Amino acid sequence: MVTRTTNTPLLEIELNRHDTVPMQRQLFSQLRDLVLKGRLQPGERLPSTRYLAKELKCSRNTVLGAFDQLLAEGYLEGMTGSGTYISKELPDDMGIFFRGSHNKAGNKALMESPGLSKRGCELAEMEKRVHRSSPTFAPGMTDVASFPFPLWARSLARTWRYPKQDILRNPDPCGYIPLRKAIADHLRASRGLNCHWHQVMITSGAQQAVDLMARLLLDSGDVAWFEEPGYPGLRGPLHSAGVKMVPVPVDEEGISVSEGRRLAENARMAVVSPSHQYPLGAVMSLRRRLELLDWAEENNAWILEDDYESEFRYSGKPLTSLQGLEADRQSERKQPSRVVYLGSFSKVLFNVLRLGYLVVPDDLVEAVASARTLMDERSSLLAQPALADFMAEGHFSSHIRRMRRVYGERQGILIKNIERYLSDYLTVSPDAAGLHITAFFTDYAKTRVSDRRIVELADEVDISASPLSLFYSKSEHAKQGLLMGFGACQPEQIELGCKKLAGVFERAMSDRK
Repeated sequence: MVTRTTNTPLLEIELNRHDTVPMQRQLFSQLRDLVLKGRLQPGERLPSTRYLAKELKCSRNTVLGAFDQLLAEGYLEGMTGSGTYISKELPDDMGIFFRGSHNKAGNKALMESPGLSKRGCELAEMEKRVHRSSPTFAPGMTDVASFPFPLWARSLARTWRYPKQDILRNPDPCGYIPLRKAIADHLRASRGLNCHWHQVMITSGAQQAVDLMARLLLDSGDVAWFEEPGYPGLRGPLHSAGVKMVPVPVDEEGISVSEGRRLAENARMAVVSPSHQYPLGAVMSLRRRLELLDWAEENNAWILEDDYESEFRYSGKPLTSLQGLEADRQSERKQPSRVVYLGSFSKVLFNVLRLGYLVVPDDLVEAVASARTLMDERSSLLAQPALADFMAEGHFSSHIRRMRRVYGERQGILIKNIERYLSDYLTVSPDAAGLHITAFFTDYAKTRVSDRRIVELADEVDISASPLSLFYSKSEHAKQGLLMGFGACQPEQIELGCKKLAGVFERAMSDRK
């Protein structure tokens, strides 16, 4: 049995249940700081997770999660049958770099670090999403168990057993040409894009695509409209490029162009997700799309169209993409295109694939190719030939059709169970597309508890919903609610998750009393 003395540094750990930072993250940060400051010495044995959970008055899963992250980052090492010890070889011996810490002491250390620029400090300070391991209600996660990996493995083997010389010698910096052709064919058929394959540029995901276009099209200090609320993952690339983001409110028709004009008439770019706005799920109306195109033409501005999760649409006919709509107008007006289209395979296939793409106007092709060569040369070619083969064989389209049906059924099950178990706390309606629904707090719930508090408590019972307020850049405008993903949840998990979440709300209400 492990005993503890009154002067052990572990007694300095304090977990705040009312903090917006999950308790697992608090524990991870505080344990790591004790290691880096030398308060916990290399080779020192830690108490058991059960004992530490009891001492800190938290769940054992909270301690296990913190230990797992410390083990993964090299701060701890486990010895079978012996216990968990402080690593003898620490990853950060100087203790000056705090990776993504929300801990106030850690953030202060970042700001005082002599090597960071002002922009670097601001990036380090930006609020980040907390990645959780549980799939229950995690937004954006797909059902990887349903992915046809045997077919994918066959495509990989076919392309790499005897690779073609054009893959190995002087590959195109804009990506594997057969894949670019397959993407262009798919987009013309499914999204109404007007594009040629040479306009398609392969990227290492959506964030790299945004970073590339922000640096190529905007100067440091230029202003861009950003949806409010909007996807936090795109704020980082824009900020790192020196772009000043102006949050423009989103309503049931999409981004408010009139508000954008009022807030920043002469902005140089608008970053929008018209097909399925993240996180609210609004579909931009045709009237609003035309308003946005008119504004871009009048101001010589750019539109970055993030076609988020458009493949998974469950009702109604999807509107033509902004890129396709603009192409029809510009052919009559003889005006240059102002829309750059952005897509990703992460939410369609599986997240770790890390492949995305841009569709750029004709007159930008050469400039983008040159910039790509200088900045990054190319995305990894390992998966590109296999994906081209996977699409050419028809497996990509059949997988989308199959999963569209599966995800549509799961959305219906989630809504049914929210209405059954959580109607006192959440209001929800069907979403036309995507892998999550946004459930808003009822008047009863939002006057008694915050969405961040609910998410913190839910994390303790392995529920990974996200707080809606996290997606607002201005807290005074933030609505209270939960983003509840259903892509990675089996039907039985959905019902059990709703029951657990009801218990979380009940606990939060009783704590308030």
